[in-house]
Amino acid sequence: MRSSFDRASASYDAAAVLQARVREELLDRLRPMRLEPAVALDLGAGTGRGARALKELYRHSIVIALDIAPGMLREARRRSGAFRRFERVCGDAFRLPLKDRCVDLVFSNLMLQWCDELDVAIGEIRRVLRPGGFLAFSTLGPDTLRELRLAWSAADSASHVNTFLDMHDVGDALTRAGFAEPVLDVERVELTYPDVLALVRDLKAIGAHNVAAARLKGLTGRAKWRAMTQAYEAFRRDGRLPASYEVVHGAAWGAESRPAFASAGGEAQIAPAAIRRRARP
Repeated sequence: MRSSFDRASASYDAAAVLQARVREELLDRLRPMRLEPAVALDLGAGTGRGARALKELYRHSIVIALDIAPGMLREARRRSGAFRRFERVCGDAFRLPLKDRCVDLVFSNLMLQWCDELDVAIGEIRRVLRPGGFLAFSTLGPDTLRELRLAWSAADSASHVNTFLDMHDVGDALTRAGFAEPVLDVERVELTYPDVLALVRDLKAIGAHNVAAARLKGLTGRAKWRAMTQAYEAFRRDGRLPASYEVVHGAAWGAESRPAFASAGGEAQIAPAAIRRRARP
């Protein structure tokens, strides 16, 4: 994944139409809240457009752009100027190189879908977020690229499109991590293309390669590609091919007293000290 996004850093912005649209929606949801974070973290910052927007929104805050790909952060440097300066940190969402309780706002646009261990990533966000801090994020749901997935199913049984988590699974992960008042909603977004090749080129340009374990490791043959493209034609409308995205928007507060619950094998483990007797009415 680091290599894919590193290679895509120069071409990312030109192809990241969905990412730009969803980023603006996330920012629009933050503006009315009148937060005053001392430290704001853009987690999965990419080329730094979100970090720059956060610096414009919170002029007196320290803004940190954190990404796993050094190439993305090199591109982000262009947007960090004297009056819109933000810090750039290369790091992994599974092991954030930040101290406990040092961030007031975590902003994450279309990054969590790349975390195959969602509980670990959410747990790290909760660790670095101060009590009463705020998390605003977006990710992708299971209906994302459904046309491409169905078209590939006509060619073979391999996994050619990444699998994304349901909104309810994300909400459960937030609850297990100890976040308070999680709120999630879904937005359906459709982009259109002249042909399948244009869609695939855009996905490659943003580094969105297939990372599914069941994916084919070799090259896709011409016969399978032809079968897939022919199947995709069934979705054509008004001369264009649609690509559907299920965008999940989420927000939650970092709870001050609620303990994080460690998850193992699908079970939530609660320390005995965290259990309190319910007060009688």
